[in-house]
Amino acid sequence: MKKLYLIIFLLFTTITFAQKSTANESIDGFKIYPNPVTNGKIYINTTLNGPKNVTVYDILGTKIIEATIIGTELNLSSIDAGMYMLRVIENNKVATRKLIIK
Repeated sequence: MKKLYLIIFLLFTTITFAQKSTANESIDGFKIYPNPVTNGKIYINTTLNGPKNVTVYDILGTKIIEATIIGTELNLSSIDAGMYMLRVIENNKVATRKLIIK
């Protein structure tokens, strides 16, 4: 069973990184905190600090949340505890990080 989860996780990460074919650059100054999330909110800072398209996926690749934020704060209080993938797109640049919610 662990092998199945590992295969699914590797498949998901491969697909996630393959989808950013037009935006291969990482976001300058990208920082998320706190990680792990304990209070239901996460803060996403970048050098540009412009509008960000944020998508949260579970480890099976199911889209959990998709939102556009203008500031730095994203409310994740509706998500159950677990491990997720966070994908942020800002100014045609992409950053993907592992996100843990406690």
